Amino acid sequence: MKIEIPEVKKLVYEMRFPVRWGDMDAMGHVNNTVYFRYLETARIEWMVSVGCNPDPKGQGPVIVNAFCNFYRQLEFPADVLLKLYVSDPARTTFETWGTMERADQPGMICAAGGATTIWVDFPQQKAVSLPDWMRALVSE
Repeated sequence: MKIEIPEVKKLVYEMRFPVRWGDMDAMGHVNNTVYFRYLETARIEWMVSVGCNPDPKGQGPVIVNAFCNFYRQLEFPADVLLKLYVSDPARTTFETWGTMERADQPGMICAAGGATTIWVDFPQQKAVSLPDWMRALVSE
């Protein structure tokens, strides 16, 4: 099942990084699992940049699902531009979306994925309402 990234979303973070030789598999292209690491890295870097430092004794974000659509292969050597977007804040969740393109081929999306993020109280292991400051960041 292919999940499409919505047109209505808010760009919150961009990062550029090189494809590493070790990111590739035996077929000579970036292994599918690595795309999920790229998306995770962007989410974490964005959250840290906005002061979201999860506390095991407090509250924070947890990913409850993730997906990635693959359109074109990424291979070494290349620099990747990953754009991270957010949308659809609900009571306890919001969506994150990421697009990946080669930096030398702007606008040509190689892969796109996303994840649903839920806000939890870690000690209670229970979903809680998004804090106002996070809701403001993920709202349009």
